[in-house]
This record gives sequence, C-alpha cells and structure tokens, in this order.
Amino acid sequence: MDLRLLLIASLSAVLGGSWAQPEGSICIKANAQSCGECIQVAETCGWCSDENFLTVGESKSARCDDLESLKNRNCDVTKIENPRGSITTDKNKPVTNRKKDMAEKLKPEQITQIQPQKLTLTLRSGEPQTFELKFKRAEDYPIDLYYLMDLSFSMKDDLENVKNLGTDLMREMQEITSDFRIGFGSFVEKTVMPYISTTPARLINPCTGNQNCTSPFSYKNVLKLTENGDEFNRLVSQQQISGNLDSPEGGFDAIMQVAVCEEHIGWRNVTRLLVFSTDAGFHFAGDGKLGGIVLPNDGKCHLENNMYTMSHYYDYPSIAHLVQKLSDHNIQTIFAVTEEFQPVYKELKNLIPKSAVGTLSSNSSNVIKLIIDAYNSLSSEVILENGRLPEGVSITYKSICKNGVEGTGENGRKCSNISIGDEVSFRISIESQKCPSHGKSEVIKIKPLGFTEEVEIVLNFICDCQCAAEGQPNSDKCHEGNGTFECGACKCNDGRIGRLCECSKDEVRTEDLDANCRKDNGTDICSNNGDCVCGTCECKKRENPAEVYSGKYCECDNFNCDRSNNKLCGGHGRCECRKCICDANYTGSACDCSLETSTCLAKNGQICNGRGTCECGICKCTNPKFQGPTCEICPTCPGVCAEHKDCVQCRAFDAGEKKDTCEHECSYFELIKVKDRDKLPQPTDQSFPLTHCKERDANDCWFYYTYAIRNDTKEVYVVENLECPAGPDIIPIVAGVVAGIVLIGLALLLIWKLLMIIHDRREFAKFEKEKMNAKWDTGENPIYKSAVTTVVNPKYEGK
Repeated sequence: MDLRLLLIASLSAVLGGSWAQPEGSICIKANAQSCGECIQVAETCGWCSDENFLTVGESKSARCDDLESLKNRNCDVTKIENPRGSITTDKNKPVTNRKKDMAEKLKPEQITQIQPQKLTLTLRSGEPQTFELKFKRAEDYPIDLYYLMDLSFSMKDDLENVKNLGTDLMREMQEITSDFRIGFGSFVEKTVMPYISTTPARLINPCTGNQNCTSPFSYKNVLKLTENGDEFNRLVSQQQISGNLDSPEGGFDAIMQVAVCEEHIGWRNVTRLLVFSTDAGFHFAGDGKLGGIVLPNDGKCHLENNMYTMSHYYDYPSIAHLVQKLSDHNIQTIFAVTEEFQPVYKELKNLIPKSAVGTLSSNSSNVIKLIIDAYNSLSSEVILENGRLPEGVSITYKSICKNGVEGTGENGRKCSNISIGDEVSFRISIESQKCPSHGKSEVIKIKPLGFTEEVEIVLNFICDCQCAAEGQPNSDKCHEGNGTFECGACKCNDGRIGRLCECSKDEVRTEDLDANCRKDNGTDICSNNGDCVCGTCECKKRENPAEVYSGKYCECDNFNCDRSNNKLCGGHGRCECRKCICDANYTGSACDCSLETSTCLAKNGQICNGRGTCECGICKCTNPKFQGPTCEICPTCPGVCAEHKDCVQCRAFDAGEKKDTCEHECSYFELIKVKDRDKLPQPTDQSFPLTHCKERDANDCWFYYTYAIRNDTKEVYVVENLECPAGPDIIPIVAGVVAGIVLIGLALLLIWKLLMIIHDRREFAKFEKEKMNAKWDTGENPIYKSAVTTVVNPKYEGK
C-alpha cells in the first residue's frame, strides 16, 4: 500500500471515529491521546487499555470516557485504568496531656499540640483528599517573653515602673506556666539627621537642661532571655533615657532584629511573646529617605555586641516585611501603647496576625495586667496558615470548634475561646486541578499562627497510568516504530500523528489534503476553528475545557447558542452545533418558551379565561380589550351582568332593547326560570364560577338572574316575577304636609311670643332699676320754674 492510500485509510478512521463518539461526555470531548492525558481531564474519566476495544473507524481518544460508559461499551473491567488518590499518615504522635503539677517536666520539644505531624497525599486531578487535624492547647506550656521598650525621653517615668517588672511578672506568670523566661531590649531612633541631633554635644547627651541622658542608639539587646527575674531587674535598673528629635520612633528596626536574631535573643521553640512598649508612632519603609538611606531593609541580623549596627545603612522595614518575619519566627506581638496612639496600633494589629493591643497607662504601672490579658487573648485563638501552594493546588478548611461550632471559608481556619486543655479539629481538603510541569513531589506546611509546631504534607501527583510503565518504545504496532505502544494504544513520537502514528505533521500539510478540510469547497480551513493535520481537522482547544469545537470541519461548537437571562439556552437545554436542544416542556431558539400551561389557568379553571391563548407560559389575549395575566381584566367592559342584561330581559320577559332581535342575538345561552330568588343557584351549590345579577328595566322594576359557564354551556337562571315598586299613598302624604305646615306656624308663633315676653321683662327690670336710683329734694318741686326773670345791667355801678 502506498503512502497516499495509507493516508486515506487513516483519514476515514479518524473521521469515522469523530462521529462515533457519544455527545456530552467531558472525557470524550477532551480528545485525550494517551492514558495520562485522560486521567487528568476529570476524576470520572477512565481509559480502556484493551488493545481490541476500538471498533473500525474509532479514534483512540474514544478510549477515554466515563467509567460507566466504558463498561457499557464492553470494556473489560480489569482493563479500565482509573487510578485514585490516597492519604498516608507518616507521623502521628498524639497530642500531649500535660499537667502543671506533674513531677516530671517535659522539654518543649517533647510537648505535642498538633496531630498528625506528617502526611503524604497522592493527588489525582479533580479529586480532593481530606484529612483531619487536631489541635490541643497544652497546659503549662513554656513561654519566652521579650520586653522591647522605647527609651526616648517621653518614657522616663515608664522606665522607673519597668525596673521591677522582672520579678513581679515572673510571679504572675507562675499561675500560667512553670517554665517562663524573660528578656529586655530598648530602642530610640536611627543615629542620623533629621531623626536625632548629630552635633557632638547632642550625640553625648541628647537631652536639654540638666537632664542626664545616654547617647542615642537604634536598638540594644540589654538582656537575653533568662529565668532570673532579679537579673532582669538589675540590668533594667542600669538603663538610662535617651532622646531624639522627631515624634515617630524607630521601633520597626528593633522588632526586625528581635525577630531574626534568634541566637542573640535566645528564643526557644515555645510560645514566643514580644511586648512592644511605646508612647509614640513609628517610622516604616520609605521614611529612611529623609536621612539619605535608600537601601531596603534586608531582614537579616546585624547585632554586634548586642547593638544594631546597620541602622544608618538600611531603611526601616515595611509592614509586610515585618509581618513575614514575625510569622516565619512564630512571634506573637503585644503592642503596649498609650491611649493617644491606640487607633494607629489597632490598625497595625489588623495587618499583623496573632497580635494584640493594650492600653498603657501614662507611667506603665499597669504593664503586668496588660501583658497577662493580651496573652490570654492571643492564646485563646488558633488560626491555621499554610505555606505557598504549588500551581493548580487549592486548599479548603472547615473548623469544628468548642461546643460543635463549625466554620467554613476564612472562618474555617480558626477557632476562638479555647481554654487550656481544649481540643479542636479542622477538616482540611487539598485538591489539584492539574499536574505540575516538572511532575515532581511538592511539600507544603500547615501550622497554627504563633506556634512552632507544624504539619508537613508531601504532595505526590498522579500524572500517568500504571500501564504506561510497561510501554514498548518504537513499537512495530505503531507504524514503523513511530510511537510507544502503551495502555493499548500508540503514543506518538514528536512530529507524528494519527491513530497508529502513521502521519508526519510536516508531510501531510499539503494543498491536496487541505482540500479535505474545507467545507463546501470554501476558503476557510476547518472553519478557522482548527488545523488541518493528516487531511483531517484537529479542532482548537478552548481555555474552558467545557467549551469545545466539533464536527468534521470544526463548524460546530457548544457555546455559541442563543441565550436567555444570560444563560446558554436559557438554562433549559443543551447547545449542540450552535443550536439549542431544549429539555421537555421548553421550546424556542433559546429554550426560553415554556410549554407549561399552569401559569395561564384562570380562577374558573379555563386557559386564559377562554379569551386568549397560552404562549410560553403567558396569556396572549385574542381581544385587545382584555388584559391581565389570565385575560381577566377589561377596563372598558360593562361587566357580566350589564353585558347579558338585554338578552335576559328579552328572553325572560319579552321586553328590553333587544326585544325585536332577541331570537337572533340572544340564543347563546340556556334560560331556566325559577319562582323566587331562593331558588337561584348559590356559590356553594356548584364547583364552577357563578355571577349573581340584579338589574332594573325601563319601568323601574327589578329582575334577578345568575350567569354561569358549566361544561362549555352558558346557563342563565332568572326569577320569573319582576319586583316593581308600589304607587305612592296620597292621603298620608297630604295629611303630613298640612300637619307640617300647621306645626311650623305654631312653632314660629310660640318663638315670637317667647321673644316678646323676654323683651318686656328686660324693659320692666330696667325701669325698676332707674326708679330705685332716683334722689328727690323734698323742699322744692323739681318741675316748677319761676315766672320772674332778673336782668342785671353790666354798666350799672350802684350810684
């Protein structure tokens, strides 16, 4: 057989196989060419390694399918490659039940608070592995506490109270642990301008007036961690206050050195507490530029003779850098600051895990209570953290805390209100979405923040099938040895393709074979959605593995169908070759039309009240005057009673406006007469809708009837007798009118008479009052006037 015939045979096999594959399987659509590729598609995918499994025309990617499908396709169960992940516990030392009053004291490394300590997880892509981690807060657990104090001039009165801190704190901490060590360090500021004055006199004594201060320094380790509280008091008593120019202090430089200089400080692998005491703010990364310092902090130890010697060379550390170092060295920080700077350090606390803030009195007199309270707050909460995860690996936590309280998400990492001796657990799931590029094992670590103990987890990845180890390189079964025969199929060498590796990628990219990849003699090769290889289209892969191109010419896909409510095929169908295949009871180009008619049922049990059609679960009213979800609303309609009034009147009483056209217009219902209103159907007598009507005719007579639709038959029950109003009684009306007029006249007369009586009585009373007030002269008649008139001449002088 020449090469051309061989290629044509290969073409028919590949093309035939592409149409023989079942639709909908993510395993099939992945087009896996080897067992290793198959098992990484999804945890539900398996590979049939039976050499005779494929039928004529099937491609080798058909070996990769759902497990159930492979069984249904008669693949021998023993030939199905389906490796599973596993968990192996390598170190599982139980948590320590330690009592404070035990005669035998355990060393810190002998105390276990977390279980297990080492695991090996074998991960298959898409298959999570879950294990349980226990944490128990041990009683009498050793504590190392380092007191880092600001010795700028404003802390002068605080230093006096700290001088006796050692023995007092030792005594208080005995209530918590019998193994306690304490250390002391101090800081001021970088020894460059503008943070301190660099004049010779100020370098010797930075304080003004007669104050005797020591030379400024950045950080000094005064006392390594020790069990001797008296030694603490002695050395602290020898300390002197110093001074600086600006308000913020260089505390971050000191914290960095305390964290990284483990040997100088004397940290053990126990609970590590750092008490940071100050009454001012802090400098951080970037502030060093003020003093001409631009090199970033290197995060390394630079203590010589217990003094930080590189403060003038390296900038302050950033907050993130500080967080990393404190976490790496398992140090829990207690910020003992004055009330003025509480808001600043509370914001800083939110950025530093396992830290606390306490309010320091103006002279540090409450420092012991502050430390005890902060320690109890920190130790009552456990928070898990993990190291950097390999690419494609994810981790989820679920906490089971005290009293069965469960937490998920970010709350799944922590438990609060843990007392000494309490045991809590965490359910941790680790999942890999793909194999790492190097294919090697990875190690991650999980530990509680602030604790030195950790769980080491070794991750192994299942990237290939076991049968691949038995592969035959350059096998004769793979067309002249151009592939490795493994797991029942040929895994082609680089540059070779086809079911039997019979094609070379370079040789087959010819115009003759490209013609087989053009649909309808068009110009687009593989519809621009694939490559023409070996005379057949190999469709492109999408970033989303659920989205695939398919078809002989890659002309189909499962993601370019119509959408409804921003869902492909409305969420009620599947997309096949750019067309929606709708689920039952749905239709339409986007499967957005429901065939369900329950939403169109009216209260009377009819579809759309008999006035419309149900389309896509919504009523379309045939008469535009009807509205509403079931065509029940008609704003312009007169109502059922008024609508049928004239026909009922003409058929029952041979009267009304339709009297002449009654037979032609009013034969659409069945008329039943009853003797009185009690005989009319009542709503409780039947199960179909019924309307009671009361109408008036031209003679002001009332007639009663009911209208109903039963089994598509319109029924009208009408009372055969009209209720007409009786004529008026004339005599009582006339008598009433006359009596009314008389009574009104009498009432008016009585009112007039009453008013006159009241007026006369008022006049008589007024007369009587005037009469009583009159005063008469008894010697002279007041009415009498003399008849004699005397006139005097004004000119007469009496001569």
